[in-house]
Amino acid sequence: MADPVFRSRFRADMEAFIIQKRAAGYPYNTSANGLGYLDAMISKSFPDSEVLSKEICNAWIDECSSLHQNTLLRRVTPVRQFGKYLVGTGKPAYIIPGGIPRKQIHYDAHIFTEAELKAFFSSIDQCRRSPFSPYRCYVIPVIFRLLYTCGLRSSEARLLNVDDVDLDSGKVFIRGSKGWEARIIYVSPDMLDLLCRYDYLIRRHFPARKVFFPNQKGDYYSKSTLDIWFHEFWDTLPEAAVTKGNKPRVHDFRHSYCVYRLNQWVRDNADLNALYPYLSEFVGNSNFADTDYYLTLAEPFYSEFEARMRIVNTSILPEVPYED
Repeated sequence: MADPVFRSRFRADMEAFIIQKRAAGYPYNTSANGLGYLDAMISKSFPDSEVLSKEICNAWIDECSSLHQNTLLRRVTPVRQFGKYLVGTGKPAYIIPGGIPRKQIHYDAHIFTEAELKAFFSSIDQCRRSPFSPYRCYVIPVIFRLLYTCGLRSSEARLLNVDDVDLDSGKVFIRGSKGWEARIIYVSPDMLDLLCRYDYLIRRHFPARKVFFPNQKGDYYSKSTLDIWFHEFWDTLPEAAVTKGNKPRVHDFRHSYCVYRLNQWVRDNADLNALYPYLSEFVGNSNFADTDYYLTLAEPFYSEFEARMRIVNTSILPEVPYED
């Protein structure tokens, strides 16, 4: 994904700031685009400004105020970080205080049912070409299955390079993102077969491609594109009309994978204490606390887990008979 072209007097500082972030292991693609929007506003409304002032920051917050709370947070946070960077280099700058905007709105995850997954995957298998996205019919059926079967984050699938995927062994190298360490995972035989068939088809159009899932320009797809694709197919399903709570999102494939994996281990009477670290490592969580979140997501897990623990507790602490 190409970085925005900066044109304001902050151009050199913004470019250096992005380089520093990436050197620290952050992809910094979405945030770089956010700084691009800021740069465009500064070029238009504050063309002579050489200091990131409170006036500029407040104007930026006002310009973004109509956006969704979570989008607003993604637009403001990089500007706060950029202000701290400028101060750290000895330049005067206004740092947007913490708490502006309010904290991100957290959604309750939607755990897809087996019927919902079957309906969604059947729907995307009917995907057709688009004049604006001619290769989507190859990409969509594969990338969404990869997200679900491996519990990947959207960015981890979108930003895969050809060199990251070993089609002989099924080994996939997931580069670090958002501070998470890089890791290696192995896909299932069925998923590997699908990846191989996809690679054969897309290679005819991009014989020397770098990006594993290239758009029409050979670049990475954006997060918003995957979101649009998901709702294009999900929102038309009968299952979508009866879904309760928050609307499902692309990220919920990851949540669903983790919950189904935990449920399956319970059904198999597996040693959860032994396997839990593997799940945390497989999905790229930096600590067990992040993985613990999945224990709270689905009642089916708790009902089975409680039943199992009741048996364990009874064997450890049997009831003591008593007489009246």
